Amino acid sequence: MKTNTLVLPQDEHNKRLLNNVHPSDWKNSEPAFRYNLVVIGAGTAGLVTAAGAAGLGAKVALIERHLMGGDCLNVGCVPSKGIIRASRAAHDAKAAGQFGIFCNGNMTIDFGKAMERMRRIRAGISAHDSFKRFSKELGIDVFLGSGQFSGLDSIEVDGKRLRFAKAAICTGARAAAPPIPGIEETGYLSNENVFWLTELPKRLLVIGGGPIGCELSQAFSRMGSDVTILETAGRLLIREDKDAAETVQRSLLRDGVKLVLNAKILKTEKRGAHKVITAAQDGNTIEVVGDEILVSVGRAPNVNGLNLEAAGVHSDPVNGVAVNEMLQTSNPNIYAAGDICFPYKFTHTADALGRIVIANALFKARQKTSSLVIPWCTYTDPEVAHVGMYEKDAQDRGIEVHTLTVPLAEIDRALLDGETEGFVRVHLKKGTDKILGATLVARHAGEMINELSLAITSGLGLSAIGKTIHPYPTQAEAIKRLADAYNRTRLTPFIKKLFSAWMKWQRN
Repeated sequence: MKTNTLVLPQDEHNKRLLNNVHPSDWKNSEPAFRYNLVVIGAGTAGLVTAAGAAGLGAKVALIERHLMGGDCLNVGCVPSKGIIRASRAAHDAKAAGQFGIFCNGNMTIDFGKAMERMRRIRAGISAHDSFKRFSKELGIDVFLGSGQFSGLDSIEVDGKRLRFAKAAICTGARAAAPPIPGIEETGYLSNENVFWLTELPKRLLVIGGGPIGCELSQAFSRMGSDVTILETAGRLLIREDKDAAETVQRSLLRDGVKLVLNAKILKTEKRGAHKVITAAQDGNTIEVVGDEILVSVGRAPNVNGLNLEAAGVHSDPVNGVAVNEMLQTSNPNIYAAGDICFPYKFTHTADALGRIVIANALFKARQKTSSLVIPWCTYTDPEVAHVGMYEKDAQDRGIEVHTLTVPLAEIDRALLDGETEGFVRVHLKKGTDKILGATLVARHAGEMINELSLAITSGLGLSAIGKTIHPYPTQAEAIKRLADAYNRTRLTPFIKKLFSAWMKWQRN
């Protein structure tokens, strides 16, 4: 059974994409007698699991009903960063005057061209995740169709029965549909179809002020759309430190994004060619009018249609497949990885979980998810990157914290770049240089967080960073400044007296 797939617009780039990730002429092969591993879902977790296992000599089958590459390639990381990069170029061109660079005449933003560039690059990247590569180059039996369990050790797809020693459920998650009266009739965009646009919406209403909502709101505003975010909380990015979120909020406001905070959405409706959101805010009823609505209010796990009951696998529609720390489901021969089972729904996390599944399922290792140090980044401008604990997390665990913060305005390279808004921050276990967590707010925070992630993962204290020579001038020098600040705290009045006495003795 082949599944119908629609990706718009139907141009040469999307045709090339589909030829790689959902080829219309694909013929499923006859199954092997038994597989070491059968993987359902070819997003990041499934691809990493299947490729890694096959590379170690396992006989592997991989099942995908929709698009190889999953959300990241098709409707997530890749297309979103393409449009974000275009919007940054537009912003930088407008702001070039501060550097003495002036463009004569009016600058033109061609949204259609920017989206076409994204589609072209995405199509090129898709070859790495293609049916052809995984079947012919990696030797994996790739099946196109909807897989569902038919027993404790078997899966059916396209009328064929695949028997396995181990299986991995990597079916991911999808954009959650909000329970808003009228939303289906009104029509809305999500991350799954917003990248189909070829024309810029004149007015864009965004429901949700989380990472995706903030990223795309800023990008569309910089490209020329009149954007309004409606958020139920009193601020954006509620999981981040308050001052980090406020920095992003100020940036969005400067870029022209309007904010409707503390907003409870009552209904949506169409009025002619327009779409209207009615919301309650501070005891008043307000209406916001736009041309498109973008919904960004969370993710729902893809557990439907898998017939998990036949395999003895426990799941629920909110949290997905239930797993232990070794990613084992209630059926000990079946594992899960990625958004289908894990609260941290990031591509890099799915990659890490896939590697755990390979070790535990094929080699009886006992690798645990609790050992993972997971960084993440919201790709606004400036970006917000975080790893480890927030201060409240440590306090909730009864750990005393010493927090150090260095503003980017104190860093020479940030001054030269005109990117002084933001800071770097670490939380240390009080009385030590042990790094519990870190938050960075900077234009390139996602690139800068890796040094701190490595330190936490390897058990290196902040002093080790202080001993590391950093190139000058770079914005990452701010992280070394944190170590310098920590070392100054160690110079107590008593130690200063000892040093002073020692120096006086040397002079005599």
